[in-house]
Amino acid sequence: MPFIHDDFLLGTRTASRLYHEFAAPEPILDYHNHLPPQDIAEDRQFANLFEVWLAGDHYKWRAMRCNGIEEKYITGAATPFEKFQAWASTVPHTLRNPLYHWTHLELKRYFGIDDLLNADTAQSIWDRTSEMLSQPDFSARGMLRQFKVRALCTTDDPVDDLAHHLKCAADGLEVGVYPTFRPDKALAVHLPEAWNAWCDKLSAASGIEVRSYGTLLEALAQRHEFFHSVGGRLSDHGLNRCHATFVNEAELARIFDKARGGTAATPEEMDAFASGVMLHVGRLNAARGWTMQLHLGPIRNNNSRLARQIGADVGCDSIGDYPQAETLSRFLDRLDGEDALPRTVLYNVNPSDNFVFGTMSGNFADGSIPGKVQFGSGWWFVDQKEGMEWQINALSNLGLLSRFIGMLTDSRSFMSFPRHEYFRRTLCNLLGTDVEAGLLPDDLGMVGGMVRNICYSNARDYLRLPVS
Repeated sequence: MPFIHDDFLLGTRTASRLYHEFAAPEPILDYHNHLPPQDIAEDRQFANLFEVWLAGDHYKWRAMRCNGIEEKYITGAATPFEKFQAWASTVPHTLRNPLYHWTHLELKRYFGIDDLLNADTAQSIWDRTSEMLSQPDFSARGMLRQFKVRALCTTDDPVDDLAHHLKCAADGLEVGVYPTFRPDKALAVHLPEAWNAWCDKLSAASGIEVRSYGTLLEALAQRHEFFHSVGGRLSDHGLNRCHATFVNEAELARIFDKARGGTAATPEEMDAFASGVMLHVGRLNAARGWTMQLHLGPIRNNNSRLARQIGADVGCDSIGDYPQAETLSRFLDRLDGEDALPRTVLYNVNPSDNFVFGTMSGNFADGSIPGKVQFGSGWWFVDQKEGMEWQINALSNLGLLSRFIGMLTDSRSFMSFPRHEYFRRTLCNLLGTDVEAGLLPDDLGMVGGMVRNICYSNARDYLRLPVS
């Protein structure tokens, strides 16, 4: 039997039926990823597995470093095949790491390859996949069609012109490619050189000269409106913790002027300023019916040497142990008290915060829509089988699993769509096991209907993207 078989991860007959009859047929709505929209607009044809699979994948880079691979073969000057060969030699050492599952699931689903990847099979797999990647079905758009991707949301800076999203729409691409508003750089008054350069870009993009705190908010509002016109319906925010230091407008203007003049804000000033900008974006989201995503908790770029040599987001991030509950509660409560709390998805990178986030999401239900504040899917270091199970179990115990909006890839690779399958199999295995243990009714119509909703329609209805 091949490693990736029909009932991979499915331990019971009921789990198998739930997956194959209810989960597998559903399309994909990948509402948070880091795919390059240019690749979709240009319908990029990838030359080899390095281009489509390794370039930009910091999960693999991290594993390769842990395996003692020289940086030359990770992000350095080695050839694409040499880098792939280094990855292939690392794969057998990833047993019990989710990368082992993901690697073989992706080879199976994209190329029909059952061989286990290792140093001995690397050349054969490289040759077979390179030939297939030259075919139209393996272009960027072709892969979206293969995996029944109905829509996806990229992650975009407010200063982006969204030309690639517009081209996809103009081409009549049947897959919706929508932008997500990610204004994290607007908060960075503690880094005035980079922040001022970004403010200048915002001025150019919006046509509003960013010369005061008020004009900063105006420019962000103008870009938010533009994103909406291109189909954007989500904002996204990657933070250590939620900001919740609320000061008056005059103080925010003073902090703006200080940073615009080139002087770094203090940590306290930065927290207050970020709180003001985040409230502004939350209000914009509520007014337009958008969803706000809060990704909370990582420590980024821990290795300063590699950050200097290579840059950010290269596999040197980790889980942080920041206190989350009080500031998150104050931020959500402030917006809720103004009747300006948008639909909100909370993601924690530290699994110890599962019950904090699971209980927090229920505090602000107001009867307007089901699951208004969502406890989001397992993220980053916890988007593997065990982490997904922890998140599903916490949500089930503390809220309504039936209203969950399901999985996303959070990936930079067009080969990551089987992560939806991985999640769906994990979900069905949990529920199928419960049914056979007598913990859930033996009613496939009811349980399977919930599975189907979690896989697609809950996200479609909640996010209100322009898709059917």
